[in-house]
Amino acid sequence: MAETVVSFVLEELCQFVKEERTSVTGVEREFIDIKDELESIQAFLKDADTKADDDGGGGGGGGGSNGVKTWVKQLREASFRIEDVIDEYNMYEAQRVNHSRFRSVLQMIPGLIKTMNPHHQIASEIQDIMLSLGKIKERSTRFEFRSESGSGSSYRGTKAPRIGDPRMAPYFIEETQVVGFEIPRDELVSCLVGGNNELMLVSVVGMGGLGKTTLAKHVFDNQLVKRNFDCRSFITVSQSYTIRELLTDMVKKFCKDNNEPIPKGLLKMDDETLITHVRQYLESKRYLVFFDDVWKENFSDEIEHALISNNKGSRIIVTTRMMHVAEYFKKSFPVHVHKLQPLPPNKAWELFCNKAFRGQCPTELEDVSKEIVQKCGGLPLAIVAIGGLLSTKAKTIFEWEKVSQNLRMELDRNVHLTSLVKILSLSYDDLPYHLKSCMLYFGIYPEDYAIYRKRLARQWMAEGFVRHEDRRTLEEVAEEYLTELIQRSLVNVFKVGLNGRVKSCQVHDLLREVIIRKIKDLSFCHLCHKDDEQVTVGITRRLSIAAISNNDLRNTSSSGIRAIYVFDKGEFPKHFIHGLSAKFKLLKVLDFQNSLLKSIPDNLGNLFHLRYLNLSFTKVTALPKSIGNLVNLETLDLRQSHVRELPKEINRLTKLTLLPVYYRKYEGSYSILNFTTGVRMQEGIGCMISLEKLYFLEADHGGIDIIQELKKLKQLRKLGIRRVRREYGNVLCATIQEMKHLESLNITAITEEEIIDLDFVSNPPNLKVLNLKSRLTKLPKWIPNLKYLVKLRLGLSNFEDDPLESFKILPNLLRLNLWDDAFSGERLHFQKGGFYKLIELDLTRLNRLKSISIDKEALLGLEDFRFNNNPQLKAVPQDLQNLKNLQILELIDMPAELVDSIDPDKGGPCHWIINHIPLVLIRQKVGSRYHDYELRPIPTQLNI
Repeated sequence: MAETVVSFVLEELCQFVKEERTSVTGVEREFIDIKDELESIQAFLKDADTKADDDGGGGGGGGGSNGVKTWVKQLREASFRIEDVIDEYNMYEAQRVNHSRFRSVLQMIPGLIKTMNPHHQIASEIQDIMLSLGKIKERSTRFEFRSESGSGSSYRGTKAPRIGDPRMAPYFIEETQVVGFEIPRDELVSCLVGGNNELMLVSVVGMGGLGKTTLAKHVFDNQLVKRNFDCRSFITVSQSYTIRELLTDMVKKFCKDNNEPIPKGLLKMDDETLITHVRQYLESKRYLVFFDDVWKENFSDEIEHALISNNKGSRIIVTTRMMHVAEYFKKSFPVHVHKLQPLPPNKAWELFCNKAFRGQCPTELEDVSKEIVQKCGGLPLAIVAIGGLLSTKAKTIFEWEKVSQNLRMELDRNVHLTSLVKILSLSYDDLPYHLKSCMLYFGIYPEDYAIYRKRLARQWMAEGFVRHEDRRTLEEVAEEYLTELIQRSLVNVFKVGLNGRVKSCQVHDLLREVIIRKIKDLSFCHLCHKDDEQVTVGITRRLSIAAISNNDLRNTSSSGIRAIYVFDKGEFPKHFIHGLSAKFKLLKVLDFQNSLLKSIPDNLGNLFHLRYLNLSFTKVTALPKSIGNLVNLETLDLRQSHVRELPKEINRLTKLTLLPVYYRKYEGSYSILNFTTGVRMQEGIGCMISLEKLYFLEADHGGIDIIQELKKLKQLRKLGIRRVRREYGNVLCATIQEMKHLESLNITAITEEEIIDLDFVSNPPNLKVLNLKSRLTKLPKWIPNLKYLVKLRLGLSNFEDDPLESFKILPNLLRLNLWDDAFSGERLHFQKGGFYKLIELDLTRLNRLKSISIDKEALLGLEDFRFNNNPQLKAVPQDLQNLKNLQILELIDMPAELVDSIDPDKGGPCHWIINHIPLVLIRQKVGSRYHDYELRPIPTQLNI
């Protein structure tokens, strides 16, 4: 696993050499030499990693202590030294250019002898690294590593299975041993034997160990399926195939299935002749081909010409871990994609009992057994493997609890679980190296932690894992990386936003255990978690602190640590906080989200390399002036912190791209103008030319002048601005006109009576989200022209005329919120043919609203309808019966007569109107705080 580390360091070296190419002398020349040496070693790293995984630490080609694992470890540590010396050199150069600002940085460079010139010290370290690399390269010859060109995916362990390979087991499972696949089996059988005569492909997609091959093989062998086809062929693909081998194997199996002789000269045919022969053979037949374990997206192109579409109802089955592989087949074939799900709890329990007990679970083992099954997360392979292991153990609660509590250790050492680890590791091993680093991040977060996309993406960016691409932000590229990991069935989506984008995600618990093993092997991160207590941390690149241990924090070999993540909500040792900038000198990522951190040390600005600082949901009230020295900072997250004013020095941060800073008062009653508090900023804000997201700025501090400065922020994509006065209107409009990339705009007036004119000359062309909380002289003409608008929220606007006529033509609108007298009339009418895509509709505190009418062909896609505290709306709109796709109806603090009219327990005469809606919720305020609600469902025909 050295390839990931070396490849990353090589990228840093290449970037460094590119930036320093104008002065390639001395130290810079030696960096180039290191780069060249690493590139010569990189060619055989894939093979080295493969052998290291199979090496016991001795053995290998050299024997004794010079095993492959030892060699890989030495190379990895040399790579760490290279990364450190690059960062130390950059710090030194920054200090040299501006000695007054970076005087403290000079004192922080690790290993400097006070009497020695730092440039000489760095040069000496580089020379020592070169000597180490030379010895490492020399020792590599004894292992006879196989050289591979390029830096693409690893092919380790992905050849077709042979005897003893755990991937062969699903081919021979008896029908009676298969549990939980009844519904997907019947669905797939129906796809194969039903439908029209057009050639169709059925793809089964899911993570390793989910049972794709088991399911598809039993469908393939189903008697009804067998009778439906003239010939069948089952082919294992994996990654080391050639298309000639597959086609030849396919012909042989067709012939065997039909008791026909194998064509003479089959192996000697050229490619064109072979494809022609396959087409001719299949032309008159209704055939079924099963390609198991497909990894490459272009596999579809390779088989397309051979598998003739003969209008006889032929079918193709494909199993793959990768959704994009399944989707790519649509280019050549009609495709039915079946995304295989984990076993439901009852079936998981049945399978476990079958494997562990050959029947019923003893009463005394039931609780611990259910705990073990839950850890398997519905993964059949895990259930079978762990159940098999437990079947060999004494049936005592002591033995079984030991397995449950030490599952990670069992995965490391127990032969019964070897197959599980190998299967789960294959998808990781197949990743390109930059995605491997991203994947390892999922082991940093605690178990069962919901990982938010934005937080994860920004951490990847700060670490340098995300590559720059033309005309795309780093955050967009990072999101694409996450999508690929999801497509590869490595990451599970936990929560999806309204627009279909992932909001949060997780990995399967057992896959996380495999990742943690790799994290430790790579020295990627030390986990200070409750189940990972260690006295000495040793060499590591990151610290993940979910359980504060003074031993861990004091004994860390800290010189190379690049990132610290805090998940513990306890009090932090003062020595740790105040020693941050002295002890962890090369930090790039510092994440305190949701911790009890109360203050930031004054010397935080000494962390020259810091790119990501997350203080969200902490008790921090102020930032030190030294924040201005963090010249490489890209993300400063202050959401739900108590910071109300930013020091003027922050304007020096020309690389800062993301600055979310606000506090929402969930502890009190709601007020549309005062629920959210923003931040005051000083003049000079226009210097932060890289800013892409800024919310929420308090406009009345600085007034027109600070709004004028916002014009300089040409990269802004998200702007939230509060406490806006009427006199700011013209300059605010002119400023927003300059923001050509703006996608999200949130404007809040300083008082409810403040009228703001926002009639721009032209509409912001890329706007997707618009929040306006202000009295408006009139509806701005540009709003109905926002063709990309997804979310629209209006408050306080006091429109006397129904605004829906203007909004209904917005082609991509998914959510509409009318809040706090946005409309001051008595009747709203949703007309036929409008709001084509609207999914969510929220009408809140419209104090004069008395009735709502909905045409039969309006709001056809609406799924979520919310009424909140509309005191004059005393009868449920009868037209709700027209909303056939409505899934949720929420009634919050609505008049009692309306609620009672739909409550069947009270004989509500209007219950029939809402009886088709799956979920109807009544929420009633019971306290002064924002979340103090009593929740009660109304029974309907779909939830009784």
